[in-house]
Amino acid sequence: MQVILLPEVLDYLLELSEILYEKKYFSFETTAQMYVLELYDDIVNNLPKKRHKPAPKYFDRYGKGMKYASFKKNRHTTWYPFFDTYQQNGDTFFLVRYISNNHVIAQYL
Repeated sequence: MQVILLPEVLDYLLELSEILYEKKYFSFETTAQMYVLELYDDIVNNLPKKRHKPAPKYFDRYGKGMKYASFKKNRHTTWYPFFDTYQQNGDTFFLVRYISNNHVIAQYL
């Protein structure tokens, strides 16, 4: 099984550490970078093992028929990668099309 993130998802994650640091969610830039790296690693390594649900219609703008899983990073924040699954040559691929957190999209889940 392989997890692949679309370039726009990778771009968002690259910008996320700067955003978290600038908005004072983290006191040190390196701490914000580690948070994002841990989130990335968790998604890449554990998405296939996570329980997933069908994504609500609201998220069809990122891809129709997607699923999502939850990754709780602390007691206040849960991240939700939205993805498709594909089979090719006997291997399963998880294509992450969008990612957000409960602070932004809770009302749509």
